[in-house]
Amino acid sequence: MGSDSSLESAVSAKIPGDSLMADARIDRILGAVRNHLGVEIAFVSKYDGGIRELTHVSSDLDLPMGPGHREPVEDGYCWHVLQGNLPELIQDPADYPMTQNMAVTHMLPVGCHLNVPLRLSDGTVYGSFCALSRTPDRSMTERDIGVLRAFATLASEQIEGDIERDMRRSSLQDTIGKLITGNSLTIFHQPIHHLADNRSAGVECLARFPDAALRGPDCWFDEADEVGLGVELEMLAVRSALATLPYVPAGHYVSINASPATIISGALEQALGNHDGEQLVIEVTEHQEVTDFTALAKALRRISPKARIAIDDVGAGYAGLRHIVDLEPSILKLDMSLTRDIHRDPARRALASALVSFSQQIGCSLVAEGIECVEERDLMADLGITYGQGYFYSRPLPVVASQQFLLGAGCSDDDQNKGKVSTAAKASIKLGEMRLRA
Repeated sequence: MGSDSSLESAVSAKIPGDSLMADARIDRILGAVRNHLGVEIAFVSKYDGGIRELTHVSSDLDLPMGPGHREPVEDGYCWHVLQGNLPELIQDPADYPMTQNMAVTHMLPVGCHLNVPLRLSDGTVYGSFCALSRTPDRSMTERDIGVLRAFATLASEQIEGDIERDMRRSSLQDTIGKLITGNSLTIFHQPIHHLADNRSAGVECLARFPDAALRGPDCWFDEADEVGLGVELEMLAVRSALATLPYVPAGHYVSINASPATIISGALEQALGNHDGEQLVIEVTEHQEVTDFTALAKALRRISPKARIAIDDVGAGYAGLRHIVDLEPSILKLDMSLTRDIHRDPARRALASALVSFSQQIGCSLVAEGIECVEERDLMADLGITYGQGYFYSRPLPVVASQQFLLGAGCSDDDQNKGKVSTAAKASIKLGEMRLRA
């Protein structure tokens, strides 16, 4: 289990790309204001209690303050404009006694000043949007204030989106962090069978979260990636899956999912320790696109003495056939989109047949995912696919129910060809389905 400090490090180590893009958009808005009005400086500031902080500054000048500069609100023009003490357009600070006595007037110096408040959609004042030159400009008019106000509206919309994203990110970090530190994740097993005789062969470990009735686990993993906790959450799932090994009968393998990022991080290799390379299978998932196949291949080679390698979603995922060869897998898992209604679709049959030939050439076993009927199972078996997985055999089951299912799945070929299972297996399926509904 990761500590609170390690979770904080994982989050802080990742600078969200959307925040950088949001900053760039506001900078472009400020640049457009400067070009349109012909001023030397444009900036956005926010109010935090009695303090004003500059968040974005656009200028070609070497200024004494930049983004992050903080000062009491009363030290700048902007707050006094908001309070009605100064107008939004100041063509020359010499026209107003208040501005003549302010330090900033002489420090920059301020010549011409245009300012409007930045308001959020609920009317809340976030801060101010300001443009200024260092020399007076009597040509500026209320029309220019209208232009400034239009650009300020664009900036306000961007800022409000940033605030909403920050609130969402903070909420996700809190929720996912608590789940990780609390080990609030459950592992289910979905049985995998030999297609030739329907004997059980292994299980795939599947993560289930507290809100499983409302949404799938992919939502949790995607959100964890979004806030920099993807590897931490996956490693919780890996550790939880490894803890279920004693419940898997001898002679069966256990497949555990891991994304390329988690594999490359080295955390998975460390967690596997000295596990048996025959019993364990690491299933490379596609939660995110692979950006460095060379690094992934090197990491998988380090893992291969401890676990066989499987590639998930072949036929629909990120990996082309050349990349699959480079990763040196032992097992390929056909995506369920190829399995569905394959007995009715010649194109699916042709593609599956080609993948059978490909797998034989590179020495891999094939697992057909998503088998839901006997016709799909029979056709996959006829094509020479080794293993099958899907609701035809069993839904994902709680670990103990899965153990009972595997122990009771030794019924005769005749019964299994009729879609039947043993009494013990039926009981375990019913138990698992009851727990799924609970």
